[in-house]
Amino acid sequence: MGDGEEAKLQLLLEWLKLNGVELRCCNIKYNDSNKGFGVYSSDGATDGVLLVVPLNLAITPMRVLQDPMLGPVCSAMFEEGEVDDRFLIILFLTFESIRKNSSWRPYLDMLPTTFGNPLWFSEDEMLDLRGTTLFTATELQKKSLQSLYDDKVKELVKKLLILDGDSESEVSFNDFLWANSIFWTRALSIPLPRSFVFPSIQEEDHNHASNTELADGDNGKMNKIFLHCVLLFVSELAVSFSSIEEETVWVEGLVPGIDFCNHDLKAAATWEVDGTGSATSVPLSMYLLSVEEAGLQTGEEISISYGNKGNEELLYLYGFVTDNNPNDYIMLHYPAGAIKDVPFSQTKLQLLEAQKAEMRCLLSKNLLDHGFFSNKKEAKDNVKEKEAVNYSWSGARKTPSYLNNLVFPQEFLTCLRTIAMNEDEVFRVSSLLEELVNSEGDRLPSDIEVRAAVWEACGDSGALQLLVDLLNTRMMDLEEGSGTEDSDTELLEKMCCYENKKPEKGKSNGTNEASKNQEMSRNKWASIVYRRGQKQLTRQFLKEAEHALQLALSESN
Repeated sequence: MGDGEEAKLQLLLEWLKLNGVELRCCNIKYNDSNKGFGVYSSDGATDGVLLVVPLNLAITPMRVLQDPMLGPVCSAMFEEGEVDDRFLIILFLTFESIRKNSSWRPYLDMLPTTFGNPLWFSEDEMLDLRGTTLFTATELQKKSLQSLYDDKVKELVKKLLILDGDSESEVSFNDFLWANSIFWTRALSIPLPRSFVFPSIQEEDHNHASNTELADGDNGKMNKIFLHCVLLFVSELAVSFSSIEEETVWVEGLVPGIDFCNHDLKAAATWEVDGTGSATSVPLSMYLLSVEEAGLQTGEEISISYGNKGNEELLYLYGFVTDNNPNDYIMLHYPAGAIKDVPFSQTKLQLLEAQKAEMRCLLSKNLLDHGFFSNKKEAKDNVKEKEAVNYSWSGARKTPSYLNNLVFPQEFLTCLRTIAMNEDEVFRVSSLLEELVNSEGDRLPSDIEVRAAVWEACGDSGALQLLVDLLNTRMMDLEEGSGTEDSDTELLEKMCCYENKKPEKGKSNGTNEASKNQEMSRNKWASIVYRRGQKQLTRQFLKEAEHALQLALSESN
């Protein structure tokens, strides 16, 4: 860390202290070029409280709505449904990062300017993601962000800068992209006290509204607008009215100080909110609490957990991956546009809706624990006997022997069964449902009854064959641009050897080090780890699907 960075860090620490932040048993210091800055323990905390931040320093949607400059315009946009709560924070960060006299400057200057998520990949680096879900998702996200910037952000920030007395500064798409990445890499879910989200309004009841408005003038109007927007904001988060009445409302936001903690699956600390001051002596504060009973060693990094996320989510949101991530998953879906080309598409679409079928599914690594090829006996023993959701009217079609080893969600298999039906099977389903309705009066069959009729008509083999085809297609897409899983492993092993055999400073090992280093950039390594994990899981789930198909065919299912 250079002198300039050290000076910025000192300014940040002074700014945090000035704003009531207490670094009780920790320090913020530089880690490395990959992690940047982190939070490290100092002297042992007897009560486990490591760091305390007043909630009024948190950057939340409520803060933006109350901001003298951004509040009025954001309230209008939010009330009309043009933007969501996350956009408010991203807009705030964009504006404040450009303002010449921002009171947030010591904090903003310490935030990273480069990111490892695919939005910041070069064209060459994006090629390493070909065939993966992230490749398409990143392209779509960048287009969406560019459109949002062009339609709403560019002119708005320019007007705000002029209102702020700055007619010279310019806003760029990269400023907005930076703010977007800062939000997604640093935002936390904050359990705020209800009283903090819903501040008291200067009016006793609806009958006195006009008197209060006259007394408070513009402040009274702003209070009403703010409260209305907060109600909309809570609704946007899908928080029910009953939970609003409770003591806690979960809100996304940035918490300066705590947001310098890096991620670890085995987190050293968690964050809590102290509404009354009983835990920290600082009412309405958020604090870091050590989770280690024995306490942290001096100089140990204080990590927090970003959640049980797979590499796809970690790379997309945060710009890093974990090798052999236990939370990895693949997303599998049947293309919605392809249904129109299958026979009896309209009838099948109606059946899909009636069955509440899912056209996509998340296949997580832990599902394989109770699959056909799992070595984890304990996991298998703990699997509950699945009830046969699909029953047979005739009794001719027996419950599959493989039911408890199927690792694929029934809602997705239901979708595939329906799509795979041939002409005779479609008519058989219609006949069964008509018979059911006629025998029990004029009523619509339930989703379970429709599923049963579909299974009675066609069994599992058609669905499992379609599943095998989808997984094979996915594997071909993954391998098309980057080769096999073994190819990825070989690349990672070469990189590991290179990292372990770097020459000492000033010496050479006779190879083109600059070329090697460029070839094995951090982004490239993360992409290879991610895509290899996708290939591994796809291969394993394909093996499960092929075995299930063999069993289904042998049992005439």
